[in-house]
Amino acid sequence: MRKTLLAAGLASLAMLPPVAGPATAQGYGSAAVANVGPPEDALFPGLAALQDRLEEQGWMLRGQATFVLQGHPGFRSPYRGEGSLAPKANARNTLSTDLILGRQLWPGAEVVVDASVTRGFGLSNSTGVASYPNNEAFRLGSTEPSFFVPRAFFRQTIALSADSIEDADPLRFGTTRPRERLTITLGKFSVWDIFDDNLYAHDARTQFLSWGLVGAGAFDFAADGRGWTEGAAVEWEDGRWGIRLGAFRVARQANGLFLDPAVTRGFQAIIQLDRFWSLGGRPGALRGLYGLSRTRQSRWEELPPDGTAPFAINPQGYRNKHMLAANLEQEVADGVGVFARLSWNDGRTQNWMFTEMDRAVSAGLAFDGKRWDRPGDTVGVGFNLAWISAGRRRYLEAGGIGFITGDGRLSYAPEAAMEAYYDVRLGPGLNAAANLQLVVNPAYNADRGPVPVFGLRLHSAF
Repeated sequence: MRKTLLAAGLASLAMLPPVAGPATAQGYGSAAVANVGPPEDALFPGLAALQDRLEEQGWMLRGQATFVLQGHPGFRSPYRGEGSLAPKANARNTLSTDLILGRQLWPGAEVVVDASVTRGFGLSNSTGVASYPNNEAFRLGSTEPSFFVPRAFFRQTIALSADSIEDADPLRFGTTRPRERLTITLGKFSVWDIFDDNLYAHDARTQFLSWGLVGAGAFDFAADGRGWTEGAAVEWEDGRWGIRLGAFRVARQANGLFLDPAVTRGFQAIIQLDRFWSLGGRPGALRGLYGLSRTRQSRWEELPPDGTAPFAINPQGYRNKHMLAANLEQEVADGVGVFARLSWNDGRTQNWMFTEMDRAVSAGLAFDGKRWDRPGDTVGVGFNLAWISAGRRRYLEAGGIGFITGDGRLSYAPEAAMEAYYDVRLGPGLNAAANLQLVVNPAYNADRGPVPVFGLRLHSAF
């Protein structure tokens, strides 16, 4: 069965022709590669030229496919529960494909639709590790290909300055933007499309795979069980400062696929302040986030671990959660960048939509292969360290089960996840990456693990 699934994944990758330039960081869940460079530099010049002609006529056609294979050997596990990473040797794979269709309506206005087909499961069905090792693994996996629409939004960009800057965004027309601009986005998309961006650690399809390195782990970002939501965002930026505001729908139930219909009672609001700079000619950025979630989450004292109270939804109504995050990136040498994130939530209530962390710190670096004449290659090394609140700890120690963690018992220790990858450019728009992760105290349990996770990623984009 595994050989059949692997063959199917590789065949699906082959069906998406890689036609663009080298795969580089394109933002969260890079759905394509923006049209850059002459068509003759692409693997399939005819298709690249067609894309350019379509864009001249106000149409966008782009896409991607990503296949991830991961496995781990057996590890120490004196006991396990419903939320545990299974201790036996195991391997799983995931495949995601996207086809981006866009239409320019008038200057600065565009409609973008992302049609996606996914298949596969994460290890232990994406449970047992708070900084889960594959951000491409949906908590709602499937054996057969599953079609859905992760993005369908309208965006208006209003120029506030005459000069422009380079910005090759695969979800936007063109490769330049007004230096000072106001951007309004309405519809369905990912919160990470706009918030908590980081040049070196934000895209599991081209960079780190671990959840705690893709985003701020203790910030419970609004999403359904697949990672998407509906809402509105307003952004102002001028190249030195940026302010981003967003309001989003939240999941009806913990880790639920359906969004809460009561949008005035259940919601998430986020504000982000950005500061961009140049130190010795090297760019850097600092982002600060505040978030307020209001969902039907329970306080920990309302959740007896014996399951007599429902975990997935609080019958007594809505509760607030306050969240903070800081996000740093800095180029420190030619082709070398460092990053760091700090995140926190008040810890009084359940996490609802992302993962189960209440405090987290992550950091690392990434650098390209120019030093060994491989400019299209990238190497990354990073770690995430996570803690939980006293209320969550008591719940897990008493045998409670969360939606990501829960071993039935707990010998508490912070969870540490370390990751290294080497991403190789095989050709225009086609990359392969070897990935190694080590999880110490998985799901905050010193009695289990450590767990090494080995991975292979294939990524094609056009």
